[in-house]
Amino acid sequence: MIKHFLNLEWKQFFRSASFGKSVALKILMGFFALYFIVMFLALGVGGFFIIKEQFPDKDPLVLVNSFLLFVITGDLIFRYIMQKLPVMNIKPLLTLPIQKNKIVHYILIKSSASFFNIMGLFFYIPFSLVLIKEGYNTAGVLGWLFTMILLIQSSNFFNFLVNKNNVVFWGLIVLLIGGYLVQYFNLFNLAGFVGEGFDSIYQNPIYAVIFLVLLIVLYFINFKQLKSEVYLDAAISEKTKEVNSSDLSFADRFGDVAPFIKNDLRLMWRNKRTKSSVWMIFMGLAYGLFFYPQEMYKDTEVLYVLVGIFSTGTFLINFGQFIPAWDSGYYKMLMSQNFKYERYLKSKFTIMTITVVALFILGIPYVYFGWKVLLVHFAAMIYNVGVNTHVILYGGTFNRKKINLDEKAAFNFQGTGAVQWLIGLPLMILPMIIFGLINWLVSFEIAVTTLAVLGFIGIALHKKLMKAITKKYITNKYVMIQAFNQEN
Repeated sequence: MIKHFLNLEWKQFFRSASFGKSVALKILMGFFALYFIVMFLALGVGGFFIIKEQFPDKDPLVLVNSFLLFVITGDLIFRYIMQKLPVMNIKPLLTLPIQKNKIVHYILIKSSASFFNIMGLFFYIPFSLVLIKEGYNTAGVLGWLFTMILLIQSSNFFNFLVNKNNVVFWGLIVLLIGGYLVQYFNLFNLAGFVGEGFDSIYQNPIYAVIFLVLLIVLYFINFKQLKSEVYLDAAISEKTKEVNSSDLSFADRFGDVAPFIKNDLRLMWRNKRTKSSVWMIFMGLAYGLFFYPQEMYKDTEVLYVLVGIFSTGTFLINFGQFIPAWDSGYYKMLMSQNFKYERYLKSKFTIMTITVVALFILGIPYVYFGWKVLLVHFAAMIYNVGVNTHVILYGGTFNRKKINLDEKAAFNFQGTGAVQWLIGLPLMILPMIIFGLINWLVSFEIAVTTLAVLGFIGIALHKKLMKAITKKYITNKYVMIQAFNQEN
């Protein structure tokens, strides 16, 4: 039966109407997957020797174990944002004499072979082989490797249980950031404490059975829950959704653009695709924590610009690059209304500007890493408001692909075209080049001032720039309507 299911999915993949349209995208995703596989494989083979060279007085396995708390927590957060639930078109199968148990088992087993579960093995397996080659106890290493595989699979099934549960998501965020701060300020050696548990698995491989039991329990909880939903009645019945009305009266202070702002806020909160993009704000805000604590990046001032632009402009980039495709589902109806197009674009500009300023304020604690960091973040904020907002809005005039708001943003390239890839150059690379060149030729202070001045010039020319951008949108209005009517 499993073979038959695989055969059906193989035919569905190649006979899909969208197959020919998305071949190039699948090839691109394949290259990305290959890149990550090569990187993990290189770390797995060379990780032992790199650790030995950098930390000659420490055991590589013990050091790796001490970081597993953060690795596992980060993996769960990554899965929550990126991983899709195992799906199969089971509705036609429900009318056939096929046992529901077989269908459910197939869905769960299929999820175990996802890229998220395979990727980590390209590090753990080579690393384990190197450990054995370097004289570590074979039984201990195999027990440790078996535990890592069980943990990966357990994370897979745990993610399906907590999917869409924001409480669990924020709990993981707090655990990751809290654990990092506790470790950074030497309040308690949390990583070492958890690492000792994994060290004991190497010393007593029988402890791996605990994680085997955990995996079995999670599997059968998923099986029971999924089986309860595999019914034809559930597949064909209409779902009744309770609409929750939010009080958005605070947006009325923005005047004639308030209706559009309210519409965007509802759109962001009620749809999977936009909601996933909103969560990226918090990842962008913490972006600097991956660089600033590292000694190797301490004097790389041009990197401050990258972090500053991204951390203050995360929402601007993630939300702005798909304007007006967010409204593609009802764009024809929207364009039939009697309003000035400039009001529509002004609402987008207002939302992006507010988030840029808010993210800068929330990122002020980065001053802990030096006053230069705060200065660059301030200049990046001004540059984002004055330059990048207008670049994003102008880039939107070339958007021609419809977006399905009911799908998650992770690994979802629907609505993505050449514009989204090329727009990264003026958004991220250009300010880094300007800053780096002036910083090298003149001084840090002049480089920061230049970025800020460019931003202030953009703010001063805002009305003229918006008129030009609005004219471009109006010129392309009917082309966009026709494009958004086409199914991807």
